[in-house]
Amino acid sequence: MDTRLSFPRYPLLVLLCTVAALSGIRSPVAAAGRSCADTRQVYAEKGYGTDIAPLTQISGEHLRLCPQDYTCCSSQMEETLALQSDRDFLRAVEDNSQFLLTTFTQRHRRFDEFFRELIDLSEKSMNQMFTKTYGRLFTQNAHVFQELFVELRRYYSGGSVSLTEVLSDFWSRLVERVFSLVNPQYQFSEDYLECVSKHAEQLQPFGDVPRKLRVQVSRAFIAARALSQGLATGRDIVNKATKLTADSECVRGLMRQWYCPLCRGMPSLRPCHSLCLNVMKGCLANQADLDTEWNNFIDALYQVSEKLEGPFNMELAADSISVKVSEAIMHMQENSVTISTKVFQGCGSPRPAPGRSKRSPKESGGNRRPFRTYSPEEKPTTAAGTNLDRLVTELKERLRPMRGFWVSLPHTICNDEKMAADVTNEDRCWNGQTRGRYLPDVTGDGLVSQINNPEVEVDIARPDVRTRQLIMELRVVTNKLRHAQSGQDMDFMDSEEGSGSGGGDHGERYNDDWPGYGPYSPPYKPPRNPVSNPAKPPRVRDRNGSKWNRNNGHGRVRSASSGLTFSLVSLLSLPFMVTVAPMWR
Repeated sequence: MDTRLSFPRYPLLVLLCTVAALSGIRSPVAAAGRSCADTRQVYAEKGYGTDIAPLTQISGEHLRLCPQDYTCCSSQMEETLALQSDRDFLRAVEDNSQFLLTTFTQRHRRFDEFFRELIDLSEKSMNQMFTKTYGRLFTQNAHVFQELFVELRRYYSGGSVSLTEVLSDFWSRLVERVFSLVNPQYQFSEDYLECVSKHAEQLQPFGDVPRKLRVQVSRAFIAARALSQGLATGRDIVNKATKLTADSECVRGLMRQWYCPLCRGMPSLRPCHSLCLNVMKGCLANQADLDTEWNNFIDALYQVSEKLEGPFNMELAADSISVKVSEAIMHMQENSVTISTKVFQGCGSPRPAPGRSKRSPKESGGNRRPFRTYSPEEKPTTAAGTNLDRLVTELKERLRPMRGFWVSLPHTICNDEKMAADVTNEDRCWNGQTRGRYLPDVTGDGLVSQINNPEVEVDIARPDVRTRQLIMELRVVTNKLRHAQSGQDMDFMDSEEGSGSGGGDHGERYNDDWPGYGPYSPPYKPPRNPVSNPAKPPRVRDRNGSKWNRNNGHGRVRSASSGLTFSLVSLLSLPFMVTVAPMWR
C-alpha cells in the first residue's frame, strides 16, 4: 500500500530536479547543501575566525544588507564584513589621494626652504659686500639693515606686516644716517633728522630707487608668500576632505557591492563597473561638490607659480636688494649738494659741529674701494643646488593632473581591478543581486545629482557642513592667489590701495628686474615747500631715545659723528662738496 502511494511521487521529484538543473535554477535542496569552503577561506584570510561561518549555505532570512537568499554568511559575519567594507572604502580614498597629499606637503616644504634661504643669502650678500666696501661704518649701523630683513622674514612667514611700511621705514632710517654722514661738519638733533625723513619722499634723496625696489620686492614677496600659503592650504584641504565618515546608507551600498558576492559563495565575483560608480558617487557626493572651487584653486596656483619664474621672480628680487640699496646711497652722495640745500631751506640751518677741521679733497678720498657686486661665479648656491625655475617646472607638472580630482575619484577607484569588474565584463559581474548585467543608469556628479541614485540613498537637502567650510577655504586662498598675480596683498589692500604691497604693478616695470621690460622713470618734481604738509606721521622712537647710535642717553642734540671711533673728517670735509666715491669704508 505504502509502496504504491510513494511510487508515482519519485519520478515527479526526479523530473522537477532535472528541469531545474536544465533551466539554471538552483533547487532549494542543492542550494542548502552547497559548500562554503571558498567563503570561509577568504574570510579567514582577512583575519577573522571561521567558527561562526557556516560549512554549507543556509537560509538567508537573517541578512539585513545582502539579498535574503541562501548564504554562507551568518549575521555576525555580515556585520563584520560591513565594517570591513567601510575600512576598504576609506583606504581606497586615502590611497588614491596620496598623490595630492604628497605633492602639496613636499612642494610646500621645498618652496618654503628655498624662499627662506633666498632671504638669508640676500642678507648675507649685503653684509659681505657692504662690510668690504664701507668697513666699520657699515658694521656700526648694520642694525638698520638687519631690521629690514627681520621684517621681510616676518612678512613671508605670514605676519601682519606691510611691505610698503617696512620699506618706507627702512629708507627713512637710512636717509637720516646717510644725511648725517654726508654732512659731518654739522650736528643734527633728532627733531631735525625727523624733519629730513618726513620729507624724504618729496625730496627723493635716493632718486627713483626706493620705488623700483618697492615694486620688485613687494610683488615677488607677495607671490612667494601666496604660493607657500596656497600649497599649505592645499595640503590641509586634502587632509580634511579625505578624512571621511561613511554613513549607514553608504556602508550598505559598499557592503552590497563588495561582500555580498562573498556571502553568496562567489568570492571572486567583482561588482559591475556601473554599480561601483553609483555606490562611489553616492558615498563621495559631497567631495564632488568641491570640484569647481578646487579647479579654480589649482589654476590660481599654476598662474602664481608662472609669475614667480617670470616678472615676479623671487631670486632676482632677493638678489637686487643689496644692489639697489647701494645705488640709492651712491645717488644721495652724488647729489648731496642739491639735497642738502633743499633740506636746509625746508628744515632750517643746522648748527656746526664743534671741533671739526677741514680736510682736502685728496685726503678725503683716502683708500676707498669702489662698490661692486659679486659675479655669478662667486654667488653662493641656494637650496641645495636647486633653483626657482626647476622648482616651478616640477610643481606645474604635478598640478596639471590635479584638476577634476574629486569628480574623477569614483572612476579612479572603480577602475581598480580589485574594486570592480572591467567595463567590458558587463555580463559576468555582480549586479547587486546575482551574476549578470547591471541595468540602472550611472548617476551624475555631486550632491544634487544623487536624488535618483539606485544604490545609495542620499539626503540632498542636507549639505555637509565640513564640505561647505572647505569650499569657503578654497575660495579665500584662491582669491589671495589671484590678487597676488597682480602684485596685490589682500591683507593690506584697504590701507595701501595703489601704494605698493596692495597696489599692484600700475605700469611699473623695469628693465633691471626682468628681461624685456622697458625702463620707466617718471620725471622728478621737487616740492614747492618741503616743510609744509608732512609726508608721513612721526615714527615712534625706541625706548633708548634715538633709533641710531646714541651714547648720550639724555641729550637731544648729537653730533653726526657720535658713536664712531675714528674720524669722519676725511669722509666729507665741505658741506656742499660733491662726493662720488662711497663715503663708507
